[in-house]
Amino acid sequence: MRAPDFWRADGMSPRLLSPLGALYGAVAARRLRRDARRAALPTIVIGGLTAGGDGKTPVAIALAQMLAANGDTPALLTRGYARGAGVSCESFAVDPAIHGVEAAGDEALLLARHALTIVGPDRAASAERARALGATVLILDDGFHSRRLSADLSLLVVDAGYGAGNGRCLPAGPLRAPLEAQFAAADAIVLIGRDAAGLAVTAGCGKPIFQARVNPDRQIAENLKGARVVAFGGIGRPGKFFQTLKETGADIVVARNFPDHHRFSGADIASLAALRERYGARLITTEKDAMRLRGTALPFGVLPIRLVFEQADEPWTTLAEALERARLRVS
Repeated sequence: MRAPDFWRADGMSPRLLSPLGALYGAVAARRLRRDARRAALPTIVIGGLTAGGDGKTPVAIALAQMLAANGDTPALLTRGYARGAGVSCESFAVDPAIHGVEAAGDEALLLARHALTIVGPDRAASAERARALGATVLILDDGFHSRRLSADLSLLVVDAGYGAGNGRCLPAGPLRAPLEAQFAAADAIVLIGRDAAGLAVTAGCGKPIFQARVNPDRQIAENLKGARVVAFGGIGRPGKFFQTLKETGADIVVARNFPDHHRFSGADIASLAALRERYGARLITTEKDAMRLRGTALPFGVLPIRLVFEQADEPWTTLAEALERARLRVS
C-alpha cells in the first residue's frame, strides 16, 4: 500500500476516520499489554512506530551484525510479509539461492544476506527451528505489535523525518497503536535522523534513545556522483531513498514511486526501461526492490544503505545486559 498524504497532517479525512482510529488504537493498546510465551533463546523484538517505513529492517540487520561481531549466532525471524498466495505455513530457513520472493518475501530475502533468517507465521515454531540450526539469539523485526513471543529487549524505531505523522491511529493516521502505549511497551527507542518531528515525538518518552543514521555504501555513492539517474522504489517511504540518493550528488532526472512491496509487472519494467533510454540515465533502486526484480532483464543498479548508531557502545551495553538477564533466565 501507499501511505495517504493525510497521514502527515490533521484535516477533514483524519477527523472523519477518528472513531475507527480510536477503536483500532484501543485494540492495539490492549494487545501490547498481553502476555506472550517465551522462547528458549534470548529474544530481541523490533517494532516501527508507524505502518511501514520507519526503518525496522536496517535496525535488525545492524543488531545482527553487532551480535555476530561479539560471538553470537543471531537468527532473524519474520513472517515473510507479501509472500505469494498458497505458500506453506511451515517455518523454514531462507536460502536466497533457492527461494524467491514468492516463497520468502522481499524483506526475508534481504535479511538472509546478513544472517540466518527464518520465515513463518508461527513465531514459536520459527524460534525452535532457529535453535535447531544453531542460533544463540533471536531478532524479530516485525513482532513488537503482534506479541507472539515475549521480548527480553523491545526496541521501537522512529523515523525522525516522519515522526508520528498526524498522531492518529490507523486508518485515521499512521500509528500502529497510541503513542503512550507504544512507548510503554518499549525498553528503548531507536531514533533514525535528527529531524524536528522525531525529536518532538520522542521528547519526554521516558525511555533511553539510541540515535542512529543511515549511510549509503561509500564506493557506490562515490560512483553515483554527478550521474544522471532514474530513481525508483516500492518501499514504505521512497522519498527517504530519493533524498539519500540525492545526497550522493546524483542527478535525479525522474523519481518513480511504487507501493510498498510492489510486484513489478511487465508494463512497469518496460516503462522503467523506456525512461532509462529517454533520459540516457542509470536506473537506481533500493536493495529491497532489487529482491523483487531478480531474474528480470531490466538493467538497474542498487544503492545499499547501512544503519549506524552514533554512539555504538550505548545500544551494545543495553543489548549485552538484556542477553545476560535472558541467559540467566533460561539456564
